[in-house]
Amino acid sequence: MNPEKIQVRVTESGKSMDVVVLNKRASGIQVVLGEGAHCVKCDLSPTRNGMAYAGSAMGREIVYERSREQVQADIDRLNPALRKSR
Repeated sequence: MNPEKIQVRVTESGKSMDVVVLNKRASGIQVVLGEGAHCVKCDLSPTRNGMAYAGSAMGREIVYERSREQVQADIDRLNPALRKSR
């Protein structure tokens, strides 16, 4: 199985990094930063305006710059069987 990766931005430094997605829903995304014994889980929740997802890991804020609608479209595109079951 090939894990899904997304690119997030660290707000303090402005740098981007790839993270592995554990769970992806329109209501929130759970990601893992790092690998091995030094990995950290982080929950990203939608911002108030719904245009991005933000979370905090080890005191640093990370942002995934996609809207709720874009994330839901990605979920529907990757697994159309889930869409039919609703």
